[in-house]
Amino acid sequence: MPFVHPTALVSPEAELEEDVFIGPYCIVSGRVKIGRGSRLRAFVTLLDFVEIGPECSLHEHAVLGGEPQDHAFRGEESRVRVGSSVIIRENVTVHRSTGEGTSTVVGDGSFLMEGVHVGHNVTVGKNVTLANKVGLAGFSSVGDGAVLGGMAGVHQFVRVGKLCMIGGLSKIVKDIPPFLLADGHPADIYGLNTVGMRRAGYNSAGRSEVRAAYDTLFRGALPFRREVEEMARLRGDEDGPVRDILEFCSRSRRGVALWTRSGGGDRTDSENGH
Repeated sequence: MPFVHPTALVSPEAELEEDVFIGPYCIVSGRVKIGRGSRLRAFVTLLDFVEIGPECSLHEHAVLGGEPQDHAFRGEESRVRVGSSVIIRENVTVHRSTGEGTSTVVGDGSFLMEGVHVGHNVTVGKNVTLANKVGLAGFSSVGDGAVLGGMAGVHQFVRVGKLCMIGGLSKIVKDIPPFLLADGHPADIYGLNTVGMRRAGYNSAGRSEVRAAYDTLFRGALPFRREVEEMARLRGDEDGPVRDILEFCSRSRRGVALWTRSGGGDRTDSENGH
């Protein structure tokens, strides 16, 4: 049976699965769903249309389900969806999305440290680490296994690819493709996240393939977007990490950050397809 502390306020519409723990002074409003074994420590607030997966841990003063900070929001029904085994530390805020039936999503196994803000319509992948005070603006996204250092900020609509590592205090205003290291204000790419790739199971051949692909994309004879198109044409339906890179880059709306250090390319923004 769920445990609800006597000082907590829980809506009769809320759905609490087995072994849920609701700590002192928590507020669980409206049509909230909390999965098996999840724990809310003191002063956690879950507002309407929030869904929490199993085995999650929410710490003091976290607030999930606040209305989006977006002029376009008109009170429509939208959601926050949190996966399984997610850790959400103190003072984290995760806002509902804008748009009927849409969701702000935090994937399985992610770790949101103190003071993180996840804005409306954001997608956080699986096993992502967001260090203290990271801010994700509306419609941005972070791919599986990425790590963002403390106080990094991601501009609206910007995407950070899988297994990227972003330095603390970075200002991310253009897309960072998968498997890369980025840092700066604004952030530039400066290397391959070889440690992260190795830990994720990519062998030496896979890492070398990714490095060679980026060398062609950023230092080849063609402009960046043309290189993406040509590499995709040559590889066809070939699967693997390079396909992840090409699919990511082909969908870029704000352009891709430059690789300016540690042997990267030195093209201008226009040459890079921006």
